[in-house]
Amino acid sequence: MKYLVLLCDGMSDFPLEKLGGLTPMQAAKKPAMDRLASVSELGLVKTVQDNMKPGSDVANLSILGYNPEVYYSGRSPYEAASIGIEMEPNDVAIRCNLVKLSDENDFENAVMLSYCADDIHTQEAAKLIALVNEKLGSEQFKFHTGIQYRHCLIWKNGRVNLNIVPPHDITGKLVGDCLEANENNSELLTLMQKSYKLLKGKKANSIWLWGEGKKRDLPLFSDKYNKKAAMISAVDLLKGIGKFTGMDVINVPGATGYLDTNFAGKASAAINALKSGADLVYLHIEAPDECGHRGEVEGKVKAIELIDELVLAPFLAAFENEPMRILICPDHATPLSLHTHTNDPVPYLIYDSTKVQNVANGSLLRGAKVFTEETAKASGDFVEVGHELMRRFINE
Repeated sequence: MKYLVLLCDGMSDFPLEKLGGLTPMQAAKKPAMDRLASVSELGLVKTVQDNMKPGSDVANLSILGYNPEVYYSGRSPYEAASIGIEMEPNDVAIRCNLVKLSDENDFENAVMLSYCADDIHTQEAAKLIALVNEKLGSEQFKFHTGIQYRHCLIWKNGRVNLNIVPPHDITGKLVGDCLEANENNSELLTLMQKSYKLLKGKKANSIWLWGEGKKRDLPLFSDKYNKKAAMISAVDLLKGIGKFTGMDVINVPGATGYLDTNFAGKASAAINALKSGADLVYLHIEAPDECGHRGEVEGKVKAIELIDELVLAPFLAAFENEPMRILICPDHATPLSLHTHTNDPVPYLIYDSTKVQNVANGSLLRGAKVFTEETAKASGDFVEVGHELMRRFINE
């Protein structure tokens, strides 16, 4: 048996007037997903408990089968691991976004225009991070280049509980209304203020520091589930989680995290990994989430359609006559109307090629005509604790 987790980041949503009262999942033309829905288990899963923030870090740990309340210590240590940073026990890793703010005299009076600096490219971003590190770095603070707008600050003997809001949550809002200094974050707010002056006139004219955490080891995925696994993603967070859990982290040329990502290349990499000895591939696709943060309705629908056409369909063709289980789900919802994550339960689909005949004979009656938030809810199946879904997927 081979296993694929097709993680469509932020795919779940709310009905939209612009789509005639449909969600993007309902509006999208996705024949491969919908065909699987008729012969699969559908349900809802609570990936993020109400006492935790609905970030991709918490949600993906949950989908992977790791209880976030036990193992979560912040997103940035995973991103640091992906970049290749070796952290000391007292180091604090902090996500460093390159952002675009309105041009004002004072940092506090600026408006967040773009949490991703208008899709800045890594080559241009690397020069800006090098400048920031040269002018603002020290023995205590070291800035490291990541990918595109996502970078990392290592704070030696640093503090956590910074209470700095993620930049994608405040698009269009005044910076001064969204930041509150405290004894833990005051030095970081000063660095952000200084970067705004340093980068004036640049495509990315400020850094934004958030998502802190200290390194915490995770049990190996192979030890937990007795499966050799691979991780495919465009973003450092997922690559870092893959590295921490002992997965084979596969880099795909042209994987960007946007609508222009190499969908076909990701599918080929997943197929090759499973045909070359991996038991399970966790294939993460960021594009629906990015469109959700930006409020791009047509883009989010398009992202779902491209996943269906360029990832799922060729994958099904490649394993047409082989035993295969597929889990398709988002990690969390990223409603277009909110531009940020929520911890609402999300739809999941579990397909098992060995049970298709049973479905055809009428002995498994969970299928639906389409895979949407509503059909998943209508099934009546609800996984209340998200980190239990992986064992259900592998062992059922």
